Amino acid sequence: MTETIVVLDAISETVADRLRALLPEGFALTHATALGDDHLTDIVAQADYAISGQVAVGGAVLRAAKRLKLLHKWGVGVDNLDIDTARELGVKVARTTGSNATAVAEFTIGLMICALRHIPHGHFDLQQGKWRNWRGQTPFLLSGKMVGLVGFGAIGKAVARLLSGFGCTILYHKPHRLSDDEEAQLGVTFAELPDLLARADAVSLHCPLTPATAGLIDRAALTAMKSTAVLINVARGGVVAEDDLAWALSAGVIHSAAVDVYEIEPLPADSPLLHLDNLTLTPHLGAMAADTFEPTVRRMFANIARVSRGEPLPALDAVVP
Repeated sequence: MTETIVVLDAISETVADRLRALLPEGFALTHATALGDDHLTDIVAQADYAISGQVAVGGAVLRAAKRLKLLHKWGVGVDNLDIDTARELGVKVARTTGSNATAVAEFTIGLMICALRHIPHGHFDLQQGKWRNWRGQTPFLLSGKMVGLVGFGAIGKAVARLLSGFGCTILYHKPHRLSDDEEAQLGVTFAELPDLLARADAVSLHCPLTPATAGLIDRAALTAMKSTAVLINVARGGVVAEDDLAWALSAGVIHSAAVDVYEIEPLPADSPLLHLDNLTLTPHLGAMAADTFEPTVRRMFANIARVSRGEPLPALDAVVP
């Protein structure tokens, strides 16, 4: 009997065809064609498996699913999924841990250089017929700087490896410190958050959004940073208090920032972040790279096939086993 996988993000038919080309035998794939919970509750109702990338999957959507065995995150962060309701309903939840680490790490380095050197603003000035190679904001090198990584999972470690080529001193902060051997291998030093914020020339966020990290970078944290420091957020929007960031950038409290994730996505047209000269914005692009598409999809489909066969999910990917 054919089982149905539904992608809850409104992907294009081209992407859907690429997914179908990788489907294991015995599965069919459908996908969302519109936004909103009303549409999601309709298409998930008879699905055996569901995949979500960036779309939020709340309790109402999960309760509409009559046959759902597994909700799979296309990526890593599961803050957009109602884990408690999934657990209550007996729906397994999985993710592809570490699958986007290299893509996000490379993107992070790119954003650091953009923020330090004002590259995007030079581009847009030229598009508007302005030749301004000096904007009144001092450009800095990344090489030789002290970088603080807040969160140090697969992505944070990948960033640290890339930064070693720039001769950076790397501080990291996470709830549970690494062993001395792991720190030595990665060339990093543990720091408590206040110390990291005070010392780093670039602060890069790689932590999950949890009750403990919501609003972690607020006015007090930004004030604690160097006036020449840059902030990079490729984690989750809720980790940064956006109004406080807008204030810090407009007041010159920090040098600049680059942000790929937001409290509300898509970013509202009236967001104060849209009109700051020292802020680089991208629309949640960090994990997107053609090179990772097939390996990640094959891994998701393999997890779905395991559940179909009655086998356990790999411990690395299981969120609700």
